[in-house]
Amino acid sequence: MRASLTDLEGKSFDVAVVGAGANGAAAAQHLAAAGYAVLVVDKGDFASGSSSRSSRLLHCGLRYLAPGGSIWDFARNPNALGIAVRMARQAMQMRAQIVETAPERVEKLNFCFPVYRGGAYAPWQVALAFRLLERLGPASVPLDYRNIAGPEIGRTPLVRWLRDRGRLSSVAMFREYRFEWPERLAMDAVLDAERLGAVARNYTSVSGLEKDGERGWTLTLSDQLRPQDIAKVKARIVLNMAGIWIDRVNALAGSGARRRINGTKGSHIVVRLPPDCASHGIATINRIDEPFYCIPWRGLHYFGPTETLYDGDPDDIRVTDDEIDWLIDEANHMLPALGLKREHVLSTWAGVRPLGADPDFPKGKRSREVHDLAAEGMPGVYAMTAGPIMTHRSAGAELTRLVAAKIKPSRAPRALSYAARPFPENQNSPPLLDDYTQIKLSDLKHAAAHEHPTSLVDLMFRRVGAAWTQTMGYGAAERAAEAVAAEMGWDAARVQEEVRRYRAYLEHFHGVRPGARAPAVQPQA
Repeated sequence: MRASLTDLEGKSFDVAVVGAGANGAAAAQHLAAAGYAVLVVDKGDFASGSSSRSSRLLHCGLRYLAPGGSIWDFARNPNALGIAVRMARQAMQMRAQIVETAPERVEKLNFCFPVYRGGAYAPWQVALAFRLLERLGPASVPLDYRNIAGPEIGRTPLVRWLRDRGRLSSVAMFREYRFEWPERLAMDAVLDAERLGAVARNYTSVSGLEKDGERGWTLTLSDQLRPQDIAKVKARIVLNMAGIWIDRVNALAGSGARRRINGTKGSHIVVRLPPDCASHGIATINRIDEPFYCIPWRGLHYFGPTETLYDGDPDDIRVTDDEIDWLIDEANHMLPALGLKREHVLSTWAGVRPLGADPDFPKGKRSREVHDLAAEGMPGVYAMTAGPIMTHRSAGAELTRLVAAKIKPSRAPRALSYAARPFPENQNSPPLLDDYTQIKLSDLKHAAAHEHPTSLVDLMFRRVGAAWTQTMGYGAAERAAEAVAAEMGWDAARVQEEVRRYRAYLEHFHGVRPGARAPAVQPQA
């Protein structure tokens, strides 16, 4: 049962973490391991914001070394090159760490980067970028970089459909990884933070933020599911890890903190390509000099992302018809043989990146930064912008070092665990889904009993990943809700309401069409 928020009334913590996406969860985990008394809250479910809506690549950092128009842009802006190398190093190091410590949470892919004659990047520049990446990361998780050309291009799945084959100078092939579903990494971190003594609450918003003399801050917490439940807690340091909601949290202090977020929207479409493409993906530059991907995913592929400024409702982010058309057009430009049409789109998703607000970066500053808000009337409050999900662990370590320079821990340190938290083995349990049999009904029940879900959406998306499949669990929703009814305390009426809400969520946020069957793409020879 969900603990009452009033149980926290008057409690004091060393650190309050506001926002439990991947970076907030990692901060809570690292701080709790270092011996700090930690509270981590999120106004929604754990990792239900931008962490759940990324392109899902545990990428090698190649995009940081591709400035857009030309590699010579770095020569004109050496500072940008330094930032790019730093971000690429973080990407390579975290790529290796996650693959080695939680291999269950990632999938290895064969990726390519096509190099065209007369394009933005010459073959030697692409080769230089990959050699640099190899030096920036540990050899234990290699890039497997190599070039292919000529007849081999025509024999390689997906690659053989690239546009303008006659202009292809070469194709850089390399090893890339994709998160199985990023929310689970955040859940692993939240659960480990709890094991280490942290207090973690989802659906708990910060509705007030006041200075508490010289001792820190008083936070007013509100339960989003039981509005009558309110509690005030104290914290010596506040980490604002609220992502695209950072500015709203800062505004609660009434200090006039300047704008920190300049979010860009990334939209994606999901289609079914021929089976021989199952482990092959493409990373390229689109016609407006921005990264564009075709990424394999559980027997499907998705194309994206868009890169557009977003100033709409942060709680209602979804793909528009215009964005679907743009993505289809870019996909057909990259792979004209596909003949992709609207009817091929199975589902969609979109998220907004919490990039930094900086006049020198019109579409947001991508380098991860921690902002000390003391000069803006908020001493002891720090906000982090532009933290990509792939480097969330290093973000947690960085924030722990920052806190350690300010206050001492109140408890003894303990060892954290980066290992994936598997569900108990139960070979006798039937699968939840027909289209993805790895997920068992017993997994769903265990998550319902032990991992703080409050709805079927929480369970299917963030706990077992059943929503991130071809059918997105649309038809299995009733079976899932009935299976966990006892653990969740749902009667028959609540089961039906959860099913209705889940399906409405899929239709609204993912463009799922009830009863529709999107055909597989049949590329032209």
